[in-house]
Amino acid sequence: MTTFTPATAAETLATVQWAAAEESPLEILGHGSKRGIGRPLQTEHTLDLSKLSGVTLYEPAELVLSAKAGTPLAEIEKLLAENGQQLAFEPLDYGPLLGGEKGKGTIGGVLAANLCGPRRLRAGAARDHILGIAAVSGRGEAFKSGGRVVKNVTGYDLSKLMANSWGTLAVLTDVTFKVLPAAETEVTLALRGLLDDHAAAAMALALGSSAEVSSAAHLPERVAARVAGGSLGSTAATLLRVEGFGPSVAYRIAALKDLLGNAGPLEEISGEISLSVWRDIRDCAPFADGLEKPVWRVSMAPAQGHQMLLALRMQAAVDAFYDWQGGLIWLRMEQGDPEADLLRGLVRQYGGGHATLVRAAPSHRAAVPVFEPQAPQLAALSARLKAEFDPKNILNPGRMAPAAGSATLGPATEGAAS
Repeated sequence: MTTFTPATAAETLATVQWAAAEESPLEILGHGSKRGIGRPLQTEHTLDLSKLSGVTLYEPAELVLSAKAGTPLAEIEKLLAENGQQLAFEPLDYGPLLGGEKGKGTIGGVLAANLCGPRRLRAGAARDHILGIAAVSGRGEAFKSGGRVVKNVTGYDLSKLMANSWGTLAVLTDVTFKVLPAAETEVTLALRGLLDDHAAAAMALALGSSAEVSSAAHLPERVAARVAGGSLGSTAATLLRVEGFGPSVAYRIAALKDLLGNAGPLEEISGEISLSVWRDIRDCAPFADGLEKPVWRVSMAPAQGHQMLLALRMQAAVDAFYDWQGGLIWLRMEQGDPEADLLRGLVRQYGGGHATLVRAAPSHRAAVPVFEPQAPQLAALSARLKAEFDPKNILNPGRMAPAAGSATLGPATEGAAS
């Protein structure tokens, strides 16, 4: 096996052109933090973009940052924090959940997997903040889309097309993102001891208020003890995050207390503990246990999520918690079987959605559709896009779909659940 480690966009182009000419498939990766997601690849060669690194432009006043695709996300987040800014969609770190180190993801991987976090309700995902890209298609052709200015929307859709394509359409070499000011203050209001259905109702009430809640999650009993170093205790916790200027946050928290005063015991969480709680929810820390028990990421209507989970628990041993007001459910299958048909059947029964198998043994990932199977019309569109961008099927072949030459692009709402 040969590993190519280009340090420039030109070297990346040359490598893909060689692979296209030889019809020799490539595994595309940055630091490999998400390598365990998708069907196992069997390629003779690897295109490692970890040396294609560095911030190439950062203009805090213009809210724009450009970087080479292999730049570590941790490096970018540190730079932004030093300037009081952030990637508002707070991309999750899959590393610990998949048995790796934290902080190894790259900015190119953020877009390729369309990552996001608990602020998804208000801030969207990576595809909603991308301004421009430079990339190399599977044809061995370099192309650009978008630009470095927030007002420039030329080619914006092509930039978004790379989101949730998992390296199956093109190799990203440079990306440009919109950045935003970080919140001055963050306070989390916790309701304690609620069952899942009552938690769903409380979150819906809070999100429908004028309190401008930026994140809403529910950690059932015992799951709560596995975040923020156990600082929440083991009692179920329904969490509402409010961000902004100090006086505004205080006013909105008070309004939430008045609104939810009859729902159950309330407590405020602030400072580093609040930050740690939402980081752990973002990164699925309760299930980052070093095991291979299957973990699913299910995106569906918030009002239906807890009902689907109750029906699932009647037939399988499951541990779970909720993000996105209940619209995102993290599931760990306790018996080691992904139970894909059962889970996806129940998701369809309770209004539909998308279920992605984000962690499982290689044998399960080879046998089970990892990404939500597409409707025939959408599958045909994905196949046409793959044929246009990568006709020889040399980029991450088979990662998203078993059929040669096809690419099951993650649906937009799933990118939501990237």
